[in-house]
Amino acid sequence: MLAQKQAEEAIVSSSFNETDQQESVLGKEEEQEQDHSFSVKNFLWHGGSVWDAWFSCASNQVAQVLLTLPYSFSQLGMLSGILLQIFYGILGSWTAYLISVLYVEYRTRKEKENVNFKNHVIQWFEVLDGLLGPFWKALGLAFNCTFLLFGSVIQLIACASNIYYINDNLDKRTWTYIFGACCATTVFIPSFHNYRIWSFLGLGMTTYTAWYLTIAAIVHGQAENVTHSGPKKLVLYFTGATNILYTFGGHAVTVEIMHAMWKPQKFKYIYLLATLYVFTLTIPSASAVYWAFGDELLNHSNAFSLLPKNGFRDGAVVLMLIHQFITFGFACTPLYFVWEKVIGMHDTRSICLRALARLPVVIPIWFLAIIFPFFGPINSAVGALLVSFTVYIIPSAAHMLTYRKASARQNAAEKPPFFMPSWTAMYILNAFIVVWVFVVGFGFGGWASMTNFIRQIDTFGLFAKCYQCKPPPPLMVAAPPPHALHH
Repeated sequence: MLAQKQAEEAIVSSSFNETDQQESVLGKEEEQEQDHSFSVKNFLWHGGSVWDAWFSCASNQVAQVLLTLPYSFSQLGMLSGILLQIFYGILGSWTAYLISVLYVEYRTRKEKENVNFKNHVIQWFEVLDGLLGPFWKALGLAFNCTFLLFGSVIQLIACASNIYYINDNLDKRTWTYIFGACCATTVFIPSFHNYRIWSFLGLGMTTYTAWYLTIAAIVHGQAENVTHSGPKKLVLYFTGATNILYTFGGHAVTVEIMHAMWKPQKFKYIYLLATLYVFTLTIPSASAVYWAFGDELLNHSNAFSLLPKNGFRDGAVVLMLIHQFITFGFACTPLYFVWEKVIGMHDTRSICLRALARLPVVIPIWFLAIIFPFFGPINSAVGALLVSFTVYIIPSAAHMLTYRKASARQNAAEKPPFFMPSWTAMYILNAFIVVWVFVVGFGFGGWASMTNFIRQIDTFGLFAKCYQCKPPPPLMVAAPPPHALHH
């Protein structure tokens, strides 16, 4: 019996050595090539290692939200802001672990049935379909795609908002046209396997921006008559808490990042390690900016708006713009995959054909960013209504249902981790996450974010040329010449 079990584990282990990307070379051969040869193309383009996955997770986790966390601290107060970051960071790492376990379970079962995933990228909704059936497939597809769609729209609007701090000669709508065209080039990146250099650069950019915010706030010192009165209102408190819940919700692309790995079963703790690094960026920067400006942040959701304009700030803005382009690609690529599968183009080898087929995904996102340039005020609503289910509730509930039977637990591809004493302990933790996030994140967070949205609805305008821009200076009427006063 033991020998049979070892043989099965050896088969499963060897099967995972093969990658399933849209490349002409199998993963195992490619890994050997990576070990024994070096080329610029391999270094920049072919990424499937543990480090590549770590860079992708860490880079994707924090983007524009880095600039809004000080605003959340002004709503929550310093103590709650720090504690909630740690709390939701750990919860997010746990549910990312659950997603990785379910992916390995699904792939193991399918490969025992001799299903070949060459030229096919496995996605979260397919994992749910294979393990739990079509209802869960539809649920996962609806929440993931909606979240990724709005996440892509946010990045375009954020690009226009940030560049406006450097160059206000053009209005934000014009900048949205320009950055929409730039971000459309992501259709040429085949999969997460090819994000190696972008992930590395993206993490460097957020690291610079975070430490710029920290140092600039400390050098600036506390503003005159600064006050730190948060938390003051429940609506503001839960709006800020929902933004932090959203911060650690990059799970919509977890399966695709795993699938890009040469050995995806090594993903288990990568998201946790990425989150620990992200803590070194988010906690110091948000704390320092809130310490310096206090309640003034309640009316400045973007931290750049309060810091003095200089070369360091402009550099941070430019780097965040580039990173938002990368984040746009991260959010859109799973949508590209879904669309390719719908139209039957997913196994096409030609990059140009696939890019052409992907354009119908980019154009509506571009159009939505132009129609709704006020997406900032409803950002927390997306977190409460979409992220709460996509990131926390669905993975936890799916894990409980997948292993509800004794036979499933006995034959599980992945057993409970070393720090979990039993399956029962896992069930208790998963049930706690479902209840907590449903009540606090979806319930109170949804109420607070929608209340905040309704209060600001009068300030919105479809197709706004320059939402929340500074008003133009008043026209100066020339005084009449002195001699005219005598007539």
